[in-house]
Amino acid sequence: MEFPAYLATMPMHAITEIHGEPGLLARFRLEVAAFDDAARDRLTEALDLAAELHRDDRRVREPYLNHLLRVAIRLMHHYQVRDVDVIVAGLLHDAVEDHPVELAGPTVDGDVTTAALATLAARFGARVARLVAAVTNPEYDPDRDRDAQYREHVATSLDREPWARVIKVSDFTDNGVGVIHTVGPKVARAATKYRPLVPVFRELVARPDTPLSMPVKRHIFAQLDLAEERFSAILDPQP
Repeated sequence: MEFPAYLATMPMHAITEIHGEPGLLARFRLEVAAFDDAARDRLTEALDLAAELHRDDRRVREPYLNHLLRVAIRLMHHYQVRDVDVIVAGLLHDAVEDHPVELAGPTVDGDVTTAALATLAARFGARVARLVAAVTNPEYDPDRDRDAQYREHVATSLDREPWARVIKVSDFTDNGVGVIHTVGPKVARAATKYRPLVPVFRELVARPDTPLSMPVKRHIFAQLDLAEERFSAILDPQP
């Protein structure tokens, strides 16, 4: 498939709409080309695992892999991340949450989440597994509000993992700023879930130990402003 020479400058949701998964894969390869051979091998292995685990998953109108690719591309391009562990964890950030049995193996005994994280640690290292654990949702108490528990988990788990904040804010940007690219009841549902997290992420990104440059932080703050504008347009009564 032929892609335009300006693929590297296209917004990711534009690539998604026009070129789909093949276009995002091509953009991913453009970003990965800046890394050395060992890093490219690790990133390709992580992408292959993500594609296998999520092969049947969908996000409303698209393959789930598109979301994971956008998260990873955003880390490399917009956030200027060159830490391969962080990008690998970005590609696999939903693997344990969504497919723990496939990762751990069907015969595992005991806590399947722990076993799935151990599999990631064996393949990609303990740090990758720790980062994925930090962005993996826990078991929710069915007697409490699910969204409130999600917000509590985000604030608590990201408080002590600066690089996990970077992964999660890329994930949030794809879900929050990208909310207008979905359809149906999920639009309002997503806006309701994510809107209260805007100030949480703003505070986390602003912390001195969040390992991003000031220009990148300013970019993220602008994206959070845009997400808030979109949530307001969806949820607030219009005059």
